[in-house]
Amino acid sequence: MYRLLAGFVTSHRPDRAVFDGTTFPLVIAAAADGQAEFLVAEHGGRVAGYVLAVRMPTLFAGGTVLELLELTVDVPLRGRGTGSALVRAVQTRARKAHDVEVTVPTRRAAVFYRGLGFHETAAYLKWPTG
Repeated sequence: MYRLLAGFVTSHRPDRAVFDGTTFPLVIAAAADGQAEFLVAEHGGRVAGYVLAVRMPTLFAGGTVLELLELTVDVPLRGRGTGSALVRAVQTRARKAHDVEVTVPTRRAAVFYRGLGFHETAAYLKWPTG
């Protein structure tokens, strides 16, 4: 998992100790209690990709929104449908959970997501706390 994360991240520098001791256990716990969806794809007995989406209660949408935050697939396996399958699995889980919508902030992969039925609705801004 950490290997895939390290190749995916562009705006932050992952720290292995923090990943192992804090963030990965938090993601697993959030997924176990329904606050997140965390799915992995395997190829040849090895993790080949993962998707992480976080479920947030909203007032504006009248229910929960599932925000897809991370999707990555091993570089040699890209273009074979793994990422699309992971997104479709998240969409299925969103329907079952009665989420109002699935959103995804992206710069680099807008064409990919449009091909899966997503459309642009807003700009995504951030304010770093550090």
